Amino acid sequence: MSHLYESLPGYRITGSDAPEKTVLKLGFVPLSDCAPLVVAKVLDLGRAHGIAIELHRQPSWAAVRDKLLSGELDAAHSLYGLVYGVQLGIGGPQADMAVLMTLNQNGQAITLSNRLADALQSGRNLRELLTFESRRHVLAQTFPTGTHAMWLYYWLASQGIHPLDDVKCVVIPPPQMSAALASGVLDGYCAGEPWHAVAEAEGHGRTVIRSGEIWPDHPEKVLACRRDFVTRCPNAARALTMTLLEACRWLDDPGHRREAAGWLSGPGYVGRGSQLIMPRLLGDYGRLGDTAPLMRFFGGGSVNYPYLSDGLWFLSQYRRWGLLQGDIDLLAIARGINQTALYDEAASSLGVMQPASAMRSSTLIDGKVWDGRDPQGYADGFDIRA
Repeated sequence: MSHLYESLPGYRITGSDAPEKTVLKLGFVPLSDCAPLVVAKVLDLGRAHGIAIELHRQPSWAAVRDKLLSGELDAAHSLYGLVYGVQLGIGGPQADMAVLMTLNQNGQAITLSNRLADALQSGRNLRELLTFESRRHVLAQTFPTGTHAMWLYYWLASQGIHPLDDVKCVVIPPPQMSAALASGVLDGYCAGEPWHAVAEAEGHGRTVIRSGEIWPDHPEKVLACRRDFVTRCPNAARALTMTLLEACRWLDDPGHRREAAGWLSGPGYVGRGSQLIMPRLLGDYGRLGDTAPLMRFFGGGSVNYPYLSDGLWFLSQYRRWGLLQGDIDLLAIARGINQTALYDEAASSLGVMQPASAMRSSTLIDGKVWDGRDPQGYADGFDIRA
């Protein structure tokens, strides 16, 4: 056993605790917030937990979904909403899914074309810009039920713009977005970094809002798998959760983030220069200042708990936008997906702080408070909805 964990109370690998599968294949999309997986791989953090990690870069979130469903991947860096969409059969084929932990909060953004960004900066109203011009503007997100779709829809609606009627929203993989903006195919997009930094560096557009300004400390990527993986390999799932918790804790140090930016820049990971990855990974958005919460990976453990209220928020938005209908027990869905008991075991073994409740409260950009108690009432309370 590695000396790194010898001092942690209750941590040991015994015969009954040994992982049922020792080599785990993890998928990721080339984004700055895949950092925990890359850190876990480079530092071989799984060794102390009896597992080895293989990383498999994917071209899109649809590819992540398909390879999780086919069993080609054991688990993945995933959009929170991808997991819930697949569970409901509205994000592709239906399958029972699991969220083992939250990998990060914040760190996404919305970029608009230079023309729209200039107009906004000059004081023009976004609704006026997008709804009173003769053509219908095209904005992109990365997966129909994913986080970027929900941040984009929520932000547009908070500005008085109906995301399903007033503009056209399309799906494009993150690495293709800057080029699509440059070609004029897109007027803007919501995605993860470094693809906003790339658009600015290439002169194709400018970041106008960060996701932490839409929902401070919002849930973003999760460690996802099919639920039968947890059933068949509970020890491996716990070992993987512990490994990624260690990686997230390591990333709390700014010096470590600088080091990780260099690893992420490699061609097998994000494949863009560290000068594009590092600043925003550290919270430096230049002219936008430091008014938005920066990307968080650990926060003393407060980031990683799979809150039921986080999952319920996505369900509330699916209700809001007409993606989910019928009489469904939303809390039962969240309890089935979010593996709180397994997370509790993993976190306790590492001495990581756990919250007192599986629900948390947040205030979003429009002043509405979300606490998870009434998803349907919350969805019905918006003036702009499907």
